[in-house]
Parts: sequence; C-alpha cells; structure tokens
Amino acid sequence: MTEAQTLDTDNPKAMEVFDDVHGNLPREGPGNRSCTQRALTLAADTVPPDARVLDIACGPGMQTLDLATRWPSATIDAVDRHPSYVAEAKRRVAAAGFSERIEVSRANMRALPFEPLSFDLIWCEGAAYIMGVEEALLAWHPLLKRGGVLAFSEAVWLRDDPPADLRDFWTDGYPDMSDVEHCRELVVKCGYRLVGDFVLPEAAWWDDYYLPMEERIKSLVSKYGGASLSMHALNECQREIDLYRSFADFYGYVFVVARAGEPAMPVSGRPTN
Repeated sequence: MTEAQTLDTDNPKAMEVFDDVHGNLPREGPGNRSCTQRALTLAADTVPPDARVLDIACGPGMQTLDLATRWPSATIDAVDRHPSYVAEAKRRVAAAGFSERIEVSRANMRALPFEPLSFDLIWCEGAAYIMGVEEALLAWHPLLKRGGVLAFSEAVWLRDDPPADLRDFWTDGYPDMSDVEHCRELVVKCGYRLVGDFVLPEAAWWDDYYLPMEERIKSLVSKYGGASLSMHALNECQREIDLYRSFADFYGYVFVVARAGEPAMPVSGRPTN
C-alpha cells in the first residue's frame, strides 16, 4: 500500500504529483534485496533451476533482477499496469543483460494473459492488496503448477492498539488490512501450504523506498509550491512517511511464502483491528 490509496486517482493533478514522486525510485514499495533473498531461500527447495517465474506488479524491476540472478536458468514474465514502470523495468533488464530471459509487459493483475499451470513461482511484492489478498490467492492459484510456490508481501498490523490518526489513515487507504495470523489463515484456506513468513525490518521501508522518496518530495516543493491542490497531494506523500517514522512498531509488511495444493473455496469474513 502506498499513498496512492489515499489520493483521488481520478484527479489528473493528484496523479501527476504521485508520478513525479514515484518516478524511477529504486523500488515502489517496502522491501530490499536482503528480504527478497530471504524469501527466495524459503522457496529454493521447491523451485527448479529452470523455473518459469511470474513477477506480478513488478514496478521498476529491482526484485525481478534478483529473481533472475538467483535462478540463472529461469525464464521470467514481469508484468505491471503502469507504462512508466514497465519502461523502467525494461531498461533495467536490458542494462543487466537479462533481456533474453525476462519479458516485461503491461498487464492487469486481475486479468493476467497466461495459461493455467504455467508457473513454478509467482512473485508479488507489496501489491496483492490491490485485488485483496484472498481474491489474489484464489485467482493466481490456477496459474501455478502443482506444488508451485507463491511469494507475496502484505501490509499488516503488528499491534492491536494503534493511535487513532494512524488507524484512520490506514482505514481510509486500506480498510481490509489485518494481521500476520490472518494472512496465514488465508493462505491455508485458499489451497496453499505455508512454507514460512517473516516481517520486513524497518530498513526495508527506508533504504530503497522512503528515504529516496523523501528526497524527491523536497525537490518537488519548488515546482508545486504555488498550487494548493498539488501541494496537498505532495503533503499526503510526506504524511505517509512521517506516520511510519513515528509508529513503525504498530504495523509493517509480512513476506509470505506458500506452496500450491488443492484449490479452496473463497474465505468469508475478515478480522477487524
């Protein structure tokens, strides 16, 4: 989840600010190379060396390159719905010399253009919430080969007593946010076996995401300083960063690795926090 959830996405000016803030950041959400590698280690025993991999909502492709490095004989389909992210991911893939093994394309995660039983590994860092975790787990399950692996990260509450302004911010942006245990329950009920999970450290929010974003925001103040609507959107971006700086103990991201089994019925009900 990012501040785009709290912005008026039908407002061109708000989205212009969002694109200016996010353009060519190292990553488009919390995460870092060490966390990707830790999740890859959890998946390693199941994923074959010549795996076919799908990276959903790949953003600018940092983790896509990590996947290609970890499995040098794998082929990877990396998809995102934002043209600017697709273009940047293609640039990074070409610069790394991986164009023959990585196909980057524009696609909607709700309507992925792939046949059932296509992939040994599906990867999605920080974006399953766009569909809703339950819907995503069920929709992507048929794309996995039997025993294939799904790895995803998801925003969660780490405590059940968040301050009111923090709760209000996340309720506005992501009302379905739950906790680690509920993510584990969804994994099992949606037809997967939990392999393992871990909470991302605070550095995974700062090093490749919030710190470069904060520098970008500072550089944009002069551009938008005379426009109240644009400054409101810019301030919302900064507000997200400030909330994490103050309340990191209350929420975070969990990285979940699970193995596909039998399909399951949709899960009903979500806990409230």
